[in-house]
Amino acid sequence: MLYHLLYPLHTEFSVLYIFRYITFRTIYATITALVIAFILGPWLIDKLQRLQIGQSIRKVGPESHFKKEGTPTMGGTLILLAIVLPTLLWADLTNIYVWVTLLVTVGFGVVGFIDDYRKVKYKNSDGLSARKKMFWLMFISLLAALALYYYPPFQTTLAFPFFKGVRPELGIFYIPFALLVVVGSGNAVNLTDGLDGLAIGPMIIASGTYLLFAYMAGNARLAEYLQISSVQGAGELAVLCGAMVGAGLGFLWFNTYPAQVFMGDVGSLSLGGALGIIAVITKQEIVLVIVGGIFVVEALSVIFQVTSFRLYGKRIFRMAPIHHHFELKGWPEPKIIVRFWIISIILALVALSTLKLR
Repeated sequence: MLYHLLYPLHTEFSVLYIFRYITFRTIYATITALVIAFILGPWLIDKLQRLQIGQSIRKVGPESHFKKEGTPTMGGTLILLAIVLPTLLWADLTNIYVWVTLLVTVGFGVVGFIDDYRKVKYKNSDGLSARKKMFWLMFISLLAALALYYYPPFQTTLAFPFFKGVRPELGIFYIPFALLVVVGSGNAVNLTDGLDGLAIGPMIIASGTYLLFAYMAGNARLAEYLQISSVQGAGELAVLCGAMVGAGLGFLWFNTYPAQVFMGDVGSLSLGGALGIIAVITKQEIVLVIVGGIFVVEALSVIFQVTSFRLYGKRIFRMAPIHHHFELKGWPEPKIIVRFWIISIILALVALSTLKLR
């Protein structure tokens, strides 16, 4: 909005030419998101407490979590606001990639909001049925995948890290592939959100990493130099990624151990979905497995645990997702959280290294 209001005036006021630069708008989208989170955070927490919107804790979980029951949840609403508003203020709103990403982010957030609301209303941790939740996540992802597929400049090739010449053309099969990436990312982040600050830390790191990917993919010269897929217009997603970083940092202020508020599904699903669709648009889908390695391991730990128990009647971990396994082994919660953050930073650096190791 500010871009469209102020940049056209640069012919009369030369200082406004700075709005042309994605880097400038990315920085201020990050700052705006951070300010929104800091201002609205205390008000939202107080509002959630007054409405008695508290977290329900499963009695089969670690005993240390029982004391968290009643902590305000649905704090992901704050994250959504702190992402959407700065994006609308600072991004080029004629860019289709911005709108597709917002569609997934807000759409996944609405599904998560309904899930959280049902948990609070019925005072249990069940929420939406898995079937209904998956249906709506897949439907939203399908809309986004179709929008990209039928947008002529968008390419349906698949790039592999470390191999510059391997770019198979998926054609129509890119649609189910993109759907898998977006839905998988949303659910993986959702499974990771089990400890104070555990999910939002790696999300900040992943968002910052994809901020760089988006900027480089949108810059034809940089893309050619690094031999990565050039996606005209993808650079504008750097503004949205900046908003995600700012929103994440602002939310972490209140979510850090011991948490004053939990993000709930409204936050974890929207963040995961946003990360997935940004990976698809920037043609860095495979690299998402590295950048979001923590989310992947969390999701796989659940899959392996369920599969092993159903087939052999045995559990691989003391409890899944895997962060609960370490809790039951006696690791203090802050130690698990910080160590997972450290691993996320290392994985982000490995992912960035793929830009040159080809």
